[in-house]
Amino acid sequence: MRFTDRGAEFRFMTNPELAFGELFMDGRLIVTGGSIYDLIALFLSNMGSRKPIGFIKLRRALRTIFRPLAQFNSKRRARRNVAHHYDLDGRLYDLFLDFDKQYSCAYFEHPDQGLDEAQLAKRRHIAAKLLVEEGHRVLDIGCGWGGLALYLAEHCGARVTGATLSEEQLGVARATARQQGLAGRAEFRLQDYRAVTETFDRIVSVGMFEHVGAGYYDTFFRKVSELLTDDGVMLLHSIGRVDGPGSTNPWAAKYIFPGGYAPALSEVMASIERCRLVVTDIEILRLHYAETLQAWRARFLARREAAKQLYDERFCRMWEFYLASAEASFRYDGLVVFQIQLAKRQEAVPLTRDYIAAREDALRGKDQRHRPGLRIAGE
Repeated sequence: MRFTDRGAEFRFMTNPELAFGELFMDGRLIVTGGSIYDLIALFLSNMGSRKPIGFIKLRRALRTIFRPLAQFNSKRRARRNVAHHYDLDGRLYDLFLDFDKQYSCAYFEHPDQGLDEAQLAKRRHIAAKLLVEEGHRVLDIGCGWGGLALYLAEHCGARVTGATLSEEQLGVARATARQQGLAGRAEFRLQDYRAVTETFDRIVSVGMFEHVGAGYYDTFFRKVSELLTDDGVMLLHSIGRVDGPGSTNPWAAKYIFPGGYAPALSEVMASIERCRLVVTDIEILRLHYAETLQAWRARFLARREAAKQLYDERFCRMWEFYLASAEASFRYDGLVVFQIQLAKRQEAVPLTRDYIAAREDALRGKDQRHRPGLRIAGE
């Protein structure tokens, strides 16, 4: 790597966590051998056992202290934060996501499984853990483009309500429901989870909890407890950190996910306990998101010119840095995915986990008969 000017060198040395991405975006940090992912992976894999030097350690401590301000996610601010990332031109996401636009960690059942199949496996895995039955009322908090909600409606016979704060995603979800003839069983709303009032047999949230904000965890789980029937089941799928509470990388907070934070399990469990919910299962998906991001990055780079036509060169550099740094963080910097199953009663789920594999097998048969033809995203 090389810097184009002395000012870039100084910025990188004094504020690397923010300046690294900004300098790459601005073309002032140039990778001369390998890719930006190779460079980030080199840094993170070698820094894992080292403690940060004094002023960086102090800056991280200050970010943690002032975290409540950065994550003050009122209803109005939450809507604005979501729009920053999820209301981008929908054609951008078509360039690198799977056929069903799943913008969260896939579930790789074996090493050579492709992205489309792994995202389908993720939906099976979640549906199996939810124990969804015909006619169940299901709430999908942060439903994205509706892929999981429509899967539960079609393959499990559920009546699903999807809540999102993204107008772009809402429009796609509603249109897809109509196209697939599922509008009668899948309703999508532009609604904050705090405004939902009905009760549900099942609640699921995939990739949304990272936007709740640490100061709102009690609010979130109290709402889950309020909306869930006495014999109901909830599944929370969220990015998490293995090294205890911390703060969001400043570059990611500024450019990618304002107001976002990946929690430590200890932070989540404390709120769950206060809200009197029962943890019935926890699964840690370790490298699944790294593999997902690797596939997204490869697809994005293969269609980089199309992305440049939608935005510009600086945006493409920003997006490449985002995908590369996220992948490296899951491989070397302590990020994982939590899947936490919750209930109000201990007997709400079977005594052993055998039912998960059995239900996945049953759903796999339906997938083979009904899934759309797989294709490469953007084609």
